[in-house]
Amino acid sequence: MDDDLIDDDGIPLSRRTKLPGKGFFYPDSLDEERAETRAREAIEGAETVVIVDGDADGLACAAMIREASDAALDVAPFEERIAERLLESEEALDDEDAEGDADAAADGEDEEDPLADAHAQSPVALVPAGPYSLDDALERVAAYADPGIDLFVCDICPDDFSWIEAPLLTLADDCDSIRWFDHHQWDDATAEAVRDAGVDLVVGDSDEECTADVALRSLDYEFADRWSELALVTRDHDLWLNEDERSQDLADYAYWTSPEEYVAVVGAYGADLPETVVDYVEHRRVEKENRIEAAVDRATFHVVGDWSIAVTYGRCSQNEVAERLREQGADGALIVKPAGSASIRGSEDFRYAHEVAGKVNGGGHPQAAGCKPDIYDDMLDYANHWTTEGQACRKVILAAFEDVAEELAAGEIEVVEPEE
Repeated sequence: MDDDLIDDDGIPLSRRTKLPGKGFFYPDSLDEERAETRAREAIEGAETVVIVDGDADGLACAAMIREASDAALDVAPFEERIAERLLESEEALDDEDAEGDADAAADGEDEEDPLADAHAQSPVALVPAGPYSLDDALERVAAYADPGIDLFVCDICPDDFSWIEAPLLTLADDCDSIRWFDHHQWDDATAEAVRDAGVDLVVGDSDEECTADVALRSLDYEFADRWSELALVTRDHDLWLNEDERSQDLADYAYWTSPEEYVAVVGAYGADLPETVVDYVEHRRVEKENRIEAAVDRATFHVVGDWSIAVTYGRCSQNEVAERLREQGADGALIVKPAGSASIRGSEDFRYAHEVAGKVNGGGHPQAAGCKPDIYDDMLDYANHWTTEGQACRKVILAAFEDVAEELAAGEIEVVEPEE
């Protein structure tokens, strides 16, 4: 395939937001091979391993665990790389032939980068994962970790215990300890099974705490005040409070950079990011805002039961898009992504996002959930997805909204009253 066909720099925004990022077009086998190699490099010889969701909440937990283990990496090389990346991005945008968001080297992992092996430098190894890759992450730890390590799992809730049962039981025999911090909605049976496997599982109230809060109160370490501040600001974004402007900086920065860089920077500075990082985030927001506006402009509204559900499509920041759609009167929002997955966002009047997602191969919180319907059999299905702006995906998930509305009306789901 011609690289230019998947290079954002040469595609107008109106078109590139309808397509997945270039990583989508790499075969899973290459991604799996790279992920396997990086996990092995990080895990081998580590004293502690942290399997963590790669958002600001999960990575804050990883930073806390490194702090408590005296295993934080020096932040200075990362700051130097950030400044270089910002300069490269500005030069790309100044180029009269370049139109795009100048993602160049956002993860800081090209072969010539001196930080390319940062993932293998700390005795507390980070293994990024999510609900659908948690089993792979556990298997890699079981394969490469030394006996007697301490294992942490942060900010991840398994959709089905059977997926992780075999590697988790193996690790329960091999690890010195396994601790699991989270704040998502756990099924009672899954939580009991995880604890029965010998795991110290601590699940916070998803309406009151983020996982960083859980880690902060659960780790046996006297943290400085900046760590409490980091948890507070992380919670502000993760629980959609949006009362502290710094929380959006944290969320955006975690999304736009590598896990190692984020953990090093917030570990050194907490919630008050250094000027270089703030400048980089502000620079990237120009493109982010354009993508948000494109998605909002594409939205259509549907009446489902007593709710107004806004549906849109595009590669965008789903939380901000959902907020704009709520301002236009939506009770819930469905953001279908070019890669085939979708985000479901709620409001005080719609707290059933996880119920909807659970019907289409997903899960999450009452007001924020994700899913990926099992409707893509080959590339022709994806081609149809892009050219129709996700019509098949929209139809399947809107049907799930209808099902939830009917179950509520029939008393099969407990009614959640809006908070005062």
